[in-house]
Amino acid sequence: MSDSSRTPHTSTGHGHEHGHSHEHGHSGKGGRVGFVAGGEQPCQAPELPRGAGQGKYLYFDAFSGVAGDMTVAALLDLGVPFAVVSDAVFALGLSGFSLSVDQGWVGALGASRFNVTLEGQHPERSYPEIVSVIERAELSPGARELALRIFQRLGVAEAAVHRIALEQVHFHEVGAIDSIADIVGAAAALDYLGAEVLSSPLPLGRGFIQCRHGVIPVPAPATLGCLTGCPTYDAGIAAELVTPTGAAILASVARFSEWPAMMPESIGWGAGTQVLPDRPNLLRVVLGEPNRFQGGAGGPILLEANVDDLTGELAGHALALLVELGAFDAWAVPVTTKKGRPGLILSAIVPADQEAALTATLMRETTTLGVRRQVLSRTERPREFVQIMTRFGEVPVKVSGGPFGPPQLKPEFDVCVRLAREVNLPVREVLAEVLAEARRCLG
Repeated sequence: MSDSSRTPHTSTGHGHEHGHSHEHGHSGKGGRVGFVAGGEQPCQAPELPRGAGQGKYLYFDAFSGVAGDMTVAALLDLGVPFAVVSDAVFALGLSGFSLSVDQGWVGALGASRFNVTLEGQHPERSYPEIVSVIERAELSPGARELALRIFQRLGVAEAAVHRIALEQVHFHEVGAIDSIADIVGAAAALDYLGAEVLSSPLPLGRGFIQCRHGVIPVPAPATLGCLTGCPTYDAGIAAELVTPTGAAILASVARFSEWPAMMPESIGWGAGTQVLPDRPNLLRVVLGEPNRFQGGAGGPILLEANVDDLTGELAGHALALLVELGAFDAWAVPVTTKKGRPGLILSAIVPADQEAALTATLMRETTTLGVRRQVLSRTERPREFVQIMTRFGEVPVKVSGGPFGPPQLKPEFDVCVRLAREVNLPVREVLAEVLAEARRCLG
C-alpha cells in the first residue's frame, strides 16, 4: 500500500517515481541540468576504512531533499566501499537484479548515482515478509538492526495512512528489490562508518501526484508519517523532494540541526535523476571531526541547574539523555540549598551549536525553573579511533595523544560488553586483552 510509484499530476511535470524507475527519476525539460554520466570520470574520494566515522559527525546536507538511492550514492561517493553495500544487499538471498554505480556530473559538480537494474517482475511483499528476509540475512548486527528500524518506521507510517494494522501492510513499489536495496544498502553503509548522523531540516515540495491508489498530495502521506517530529520547510517548488524511503532512513538515524560545528574531512555527492527547476538535484554528505574549542565565543557551554525536588532516577535519566543528544559530559553534585533542603546541581558541557536544544531538554526533563550558562575554554588531547582485531572480534579503541606524555588507550566499553557476553567472560578480562593487543599493535 505504498504511495511510492507515481506519475506527475501537476502541469509542471516535476513528480518522481520510486519503484521500478528509481527514486528521483524524471526526464528533464528545456535548459535544466540533470545527471550526465560517461566521459572522463570525476575524481572520487579514497575508500574509507571500517569505523572511519567513530567519534565524528556525518552530516546530510539535504538542500534538494532525500531519496533512498541518493542516500546510498552519496555514501559510496564519500568513500564507503561498494562491496559493503553489494554484499549486504545480496546477503538477502533475493535475485533478479544487479547493482551498479555511475560516475558523472550534475552541471559542473561531480557525483555518483546508485542503480538497481531489475530483471523481470517482482512480487509485492508484506511488512512481515520483508522483516523475515532481513532477519535471515547474514548482515552485521548493526546493519540488521538499522534496516529493521527503517522498515518499521516506514511500515508504521503506511499503516497509519491506510488505517490498518502493521502486519497487514503490503508494500507495492517500496517492497520492490530496488527500494529494499536502498534501505539495506544505506543501513550497511551507515553501520560501516559508525558516525553520529545529523541532517539539515528537509525541504518539502508541493502539488499532487498520481499513485497506484489515486491522486495524493505532495508531500506524500507516507512521507509525512515518517517525518513525524522532524523539522521541515517549504521548498517553494512543485516537486516531490523527499520520498518515503528517504524520509524513513533519515528519521530513523539522524539528529536534525543546522550546519554543525565540525572540520570537514570527506565529502560525498549523491545524484538523483529528477531535474529540478531551481537547484541541482544532489544530496551532499560530509564526514568531519567535531570542532574542539580553541578559544573565543564559539566554545563549549557549561549548563547548570539547581533542583531540590527531583528524584535520583529522574536526575539520572536527564543526564543520560543530555549525553545521548550530544552533550560532551553531564554530572550531578549533591548540595544543600536554601532552607537546608538537600538538592542537586545538574551540570553538562555542551557544544555551542546545541546549547538551545540541550537547555530545552534540561528544562523539560527536570523540575528546574532556570538554567545557567557559561562559555568555557579548555585544552584537549587530540583523539582518534583505531580498529583493533582480537580473538573476540574487532574492537574500536580511542587513542588520545598530543604533547602530554604517552597516549591514552581506551577500548570502546559497549563493544567489549557485547563480546564478553558472546564468549561468557568477565568484561574486565576482555578489556584487559583488548588493551594489551592495542598497546602491542600501536607500539
